[in-house]
Amino acid sequence: MRSPGLALAATAVLASEGAALVVFALIELFGLGAGDAASLPTALALIVLTLIGAGALVAFAIGTRAGHSWARSGGIVFQVLAVALALASLTIEPIAWVFTFAVGVPALLCFILLIASTRAENQPPVD
Repeated sequence: MRSPGLALAATAVLASEGAALVVFALIELFGLGAGDAASLPTALALIVLTLIGAGALVAFAIGTRAGHSWARSGGIVFQVLAVALALASLTIEPIAWVFTFAVGVPALLCFILLIASTRAENQPPVD
């Protein structure tokens, strides 16, 4: 049994997370141009790694829509890391609640959608 609805929803969340990372990289790039970076090599490395992560999320979105298991598993890994990042942000004073929820809620939602999509697509056929 296919789960096009669940896969489509997971694809949308993965793609929006990838787009958010691209926007974040652009903001960092403009900040770099404004001279906000303390270390140029470190800032450039952060921007490049952010763009690599965005590319991976977009690839996982495309693969999830096509029904590839590698994309769902890669997406799950990213979501687990995002939830860990959101939980780690709770240890910083003052707590950045907007960041915590903006990262944690979509990651948790996407994690649930990816697991549900995988389970639905791997249901044995009913005789």
